[in-house]
Amino acid sequence: MNSEETNPDPKQEMGADTIAAISTPPGRGGIGIVRLSGARAAEIAAQLVCLRQPLEHGRARLADVLEGPGQDGSGESSAREPGRIDEALVTWFGAPHSYTAEDLVEIAAHGSPVVLELLLRRAIDLGARLAEPGEFTQRAFLAGRLDLTQAEAVRDLIEAQTLTQARQAASQMGGALSRRVAPVKQGLVELIALLEAGIDFAEDDVDVAPEAEIARRIGELIPPLRALAGSFARGRIVHDGLTLAIVGRPNAGKSSLFNRLVERERAIVTAQPGTTRDLVTERISLDGIPLELVDTAGLREGLEEAELLGIARSREALADAALVLVVLDATQPLNDEEHRLLDAVRGRPALAVVNKCDLAEAGEPAADLSGVPTLRTSALTGEGIAALRERILALATGGAASEPGMLTSLRHHQAITTALAALGDAAQANAERIPHEMILLDLYRGLWALDSLTGQTTSDDILNLIFSTFCIGK
Repeated sequence: MNSEETNPDPKQEMGADTIAAISTPPGRGGIGIVRLSGARAAEIAAQLVCLRQPLEHGRARLADVLEGPGQDGSGESSAREPGRIDEALVTWFGAPHSYTAEDLVEIAAHGSPVVLELLLRRAIDLGARLAEPGEFTQRAFLAGRLDLTQAEAVRDLIEAQTLTQARQAASQMGGALSRRVAPVKQGLVELIALLEAGIDFAEDDVDVAPEAEIARRIGELIPPLRALAGSFARGRIVHDGLTLAIVGRPNAGKSSLFNRLVERERAIVTAQPGTTRDLVTERISLDGIPLELVDTAGLREGLEEAELLGIARSREALADAALVLVVLDATQPLNDEEHRLLDAVRGRPALAVVNKCDLAEAGEPAADLSGVPTLRTSALTGEGIAALRERILALATGGAASEPGMLTSLRHHQAITTALAALGDAAQANAERIPHEMILLDLYRGLWALDSLTGQTTSDDILNLIFSTFCIGK
């Protein structure tokens, strides 16, 4: 057996088998889809259904779903002809013009788990293999239909909980991040090619790049990467969301503000202090930013075991939350607990909300709140609630604006910061007149970091650029 047989190319082996899976969520629904991809997809699909017209690329065809040859309803062998149990639409996408770049068939039947399971089992009996999780998208990536950031965006779109998250994922699927990285990567490849040419082909009179030229090229690559790294501040929040804890003394109006923000009566509100004994959580979208609001028990000296447990959980929520709303009562002077609370959140992303401002004439908080931004509200009348939403949003995003191709995952951010560090090291090495062989080590480190986002750059890419740019061996 030769080496080619023992080390097959994964891209060549990708279509060697046909995979099948149910592509719609488990359970009953109006429509359910069974998807097949691979060289035998159309052949197998034609045996699962009785087509009323021949398959044609990109066109849906009506078909009858057959119970299967030699099977009765109990699964026992039967001599009768297979029966029609459903009607379906069958769509065929011929290679390479499909999601996976292979022949791909989608059978859209009614969303009965029994029917979908029957189609899947029969497809496997006819030679298909049950697809691994994510294998359709993996095949799209291996075929070059998607890069890594686009493949990850498919998952993000499926998991999106807000319209902003869906827009961001769709932008990523369209290659927004790849387009931002591509010019930097191209410039880096060109610089590597320049230095490699000077080292490897010096005998062909290729000039070695001067120090100033190397510094200029590296200097042009750093700003766009820094801007990209800066987009992570908002992109991470859009992708993951934040937790906001609402804390304060009993009866300050925490639950009323919580209900105002979620726009429904989610938490119980009474005039009796200490109504909230446990954490009440609700997920909302604030201008597309996912926020998990946590209404907590009032902080005071507990009177009974249940309240003490609730106060302990409130302190845990306060420690864990990314954002904090300290709710103060405009009709009461600040007590020692509130002084300690304001001291604890000073320097954190926090906002002091002076609630019950409609009753402010009855008394004012007697404390200097410097260091913690303050806003006056009335949960009863709604005064200040719109401003509160705006302040929470500004606190959450740090003022960062939305932009195409934002970094949304820690993996992406680490890749960009690694590339920045590598370019910084290369610039320093160049300034210290270190040999180009050593500078190349840093440049390749930066290129490998960008490769982890968009896909691998091969040595052939470098060599092709060298030979197309310089007249070597002419």
